[in-house]
Amino acid sequence: MAPVATSTTSSKDASRDVFDSIESQFRLSEDKLHEIVEQFLEDFRLGLSEYNHPMAMIPTFVTGVPNGSETGTFLALDLGGTNLRVCEVKLLGNHEFTLRQQKYKVSDALKTGEASVLFDYLADSVDAFLTTPSGSPTTAAQNPFAGSSAIDEINPDVDPALPLGLTFSFPVEQTALNQGKILTWTKGFSAKNAIGNDVVQLLQDAFNRKHLHVRCVALVNDTVGALLSRAYTAGGCILGAIFGTGTNGAYVEKVQNISKLGDAPVRQNGGDMVINAEWGAFNNTRSVLPTTAFDNKLDRESINPRFQAFEKFISGMYLGEITRNILLSLIDAAPKPLLFSGSSSSVLNAHYGIDTAIMSEVEAAWESGRPKDVSLKAVEGGHDPIDNTSAPEVPARANGVIESHHFADVDKASPEDQDRLERIRGIVIQQLGIDPSNVSLRDAAIVRWAVALVADRAAKLSACAVATVLIQTGRAKLGGGVKPEEDHVVVGVDGSLIEHYPNYNTHLRASLRGLVGEEVESRVDIGMAKDGSGVGAALCALQAIKQGL
Repeated sequence: MAPVATSTTSSKDASRDVFDSIESQFRLSEDKLHEIVEQFLEDFRLGLSEYNHPMAMIPTFVTGVPNGSETGTFLALDLGGTNLRVCEVKLLGNHEFTLRQQKYKVSDALKTGEASVLFDYLADSVDAFLTTPSGSPTTAAQNPFAGSSAIDEINPDVDPALPLGLTFSFPVEQTALNQGKILTWTKGFSAKNAIGNDVVQLLQDAFNRKHLHVRCVALVNDTVGALLSRAYTAGGCILGAIFGTGTNGAYVEKVQNISKLGDAPVRQNGGDMVINAEWGAFNNTRSVLPTTAFDNKLDRESINPRFQAFEKFISGMYLGEITRNILLSLIDAAPKPLLFSGSSSSVLNAHYGIDTAIMSEVEAAWESGRPKDVSLKAVEGGHDPIDNTSAPEVPARANGVIESHHFADVDKASPEDQDRLERIRGIVIQQLGIDPSNVSLRDAAIVRWAVALVADRAAKLSACAVATVLIQTGRAKLGGGVKPEEDHVVVGVDGSLIEHYPNYNTHLRASLRGLVGEEVESRVDIGMAKDGSGVGAALCALQAIKQGL
């Protein structure tokens, strides 16, 4: 059994003041969410009209969105984090595809060393993939383009190089479908002598140094890839969004609105173009983002202080660290600690010691067995980690389950909630390494509360980004009142938060409904983009071939 936490009335009131103060900093009012969306729209318009803004609104020069009928076989290289992938993608032409892939580890030394060494490693990985007996997609005698009506005009005897699409999940300034200068590194990368150089040329130079018959024909951000992948499987898509380790969005914009392209031929041709928003850098000045001392500490100690502000509020890389900062502040509270009797652990004391996966485990334990929310659509292709198979279905309620007492009044909790808190207590002991004698059920409730505060805020801020795209493309109005022409507005998503985190989608959708109205929100179909970074790169390579690159 968990130890019983006791406190006097005066100390309980004082502690509640601390908890209430923290909670008030994380709770977002409807007016605040509206203010954030209004700033988002302003930054969208600014980024579309001028270069060199934090939210870069990068033209991708992808002017065609697939409909699922395309066919062909292509290579894809996906660099976006700890691992890189080499893929062979076969588009089957019926909204389906096959994928063969191999992952390769990217060491910290490669992430922070010379760029030429990093790109040589990428080329070596492609070479290993192609020369593995069970892994070669073609042989010298085979035509890799056979049966592809889109690219039958290519003669492999004249150009034997295999076409490859590169998913590069870092900010670039793209000047063509196969050209893009690296703007900055994120996600722990800081390779030297890369920023300002063309990433496609860096990779092609590495292929040439290795004498590989591979040609990088397309550069695609993973978010653009998510959009294209979802479009291929769903027959269309207006937004691709990443809610995982990092965050970003790409959407279909009218070319006429991208005024910073000036008189470029692509703008004179009209039509649509996919824009890579790079919304992780939204509001770097933090003029509207709901910044707390816990966010400031995270930012100050990060590898990129004052950059990627929005990402630091909502992405999986940072949510655990924000939660850790809250817990430490309660452990260190004076004159009397408010958590774990003032004790800590090596896990809690370590920078980024709490992984977002631990938060997910806590949330799943708390929500297990609760009624399912049926008034809001689930993510198509997502996975529900909550065990509520025996619970009845009920309409949604604001901020999840409504509690009749303060969260810290554990003695007033129902027997079912006390059982849930016992499970959370076990998670705290096992995952955070806190001595069991210092973890009461009240401590477990406090951990659950902190986790929920951070995750709920992240989901609501994510909804602001989705709402901004709906409004920017004329499918919604802030506050509601617009009926989209489409019966279904398709959004493709990828990332561990949106796919696996308990109730993330539910809280996102509830917030989205408040921002754009039920008429619009109910038509938004959010679905997982099947391997956006691999298939999306292949679809971009196809587009490049169509455009004669």
